[in-house]
Amino acid sequence: MRLRVWLPWYKRIAARLGLSMEADWKATLRLADLARGKVVKPSEAAARISGRTVVVFGAGPSLEKDVERLSRAGLLSLTVPVAANGAVTALLAKQVIPALVVSDLDGRVRDLLRAERLGALMVVHGHGDNVGRLEALVPRFRRLLATTQVSPVRGLVYNFGGFTDGDRAVFLAEALKAERVVLAGMDLGETVGRFSKPGLKGEVKASTRKRVKLEIAGELLAWLAGWAKTEILNFTFGGVDIPGIRRVDLQELRRLLRA
Repeated sequence: MRLRVWLPWYKRIAARLGLSMEADWKATLRLADLARGKVVKPSEAAARISGRTVVVFGAGPSLEKDVERLSRAGLLSLTVPVAANGAVTALLAKQVIPALVVSDLDGRVRDLLRAERLGALMVVHGHGDNVGRLEALVPRFRRLLATTQVSPVRGLVYNFGGFTDGDRAVFLAEALKAERVVLAGMDLGETVGRFSKPGLKGEVKASTRKRVKLEIAGELLAWLAGWAKTEILNFTFGGVDIPGIRRVDLQELRRLLRA
């Protein structure tokens, strides 16, 4: 992602949410320091997904149903799973090990660490609100790809575009030349799934701030769909429609994957 293309989006997002670019930059520098010696190049992540069909699992209310539908149809083995933060918990519960976990580290810690032990590559994002989590968890990861939403740090922290864990995972997959991205558990509506945050026992109504973030995720995905070389499809059982991203049902997805 060229910074001159991304920064206008970031600045609009920062204005809507009251974010500090300075705080995000300080977090980026701290992430660079913490990750030094264990960062991987984007090419290592690309080796896992380039030319493949990637399923990006968000932590929305449809997540468990979408995992079950794909599992029963035998389609998980034909795709590369990528977990957005808390979605990793649902995947591990079904013995699905994601190739990548895209996270700002506010998911369930034990599952983030377990996923890496089982072979997932962590894609760790730094921003002004998660410096404490970076300091607590980055030293516990063996290797990672580090990301930011502001200026990158050459050779250490990258900016692929995107804002929330879910849409950022899609931007990453496009940048790393996935053939196709299938969205699952990406409801982006007014209800938050139980895997969205540790401690939730069920679905809850999204806070005003969370709804704005989900709106931003949808806007970014619609923008990406307008120019991406990667085909993007929406398999999410429920949730909102995303302009420019076609919904597919199980039958069509099966046909596409087995073609």
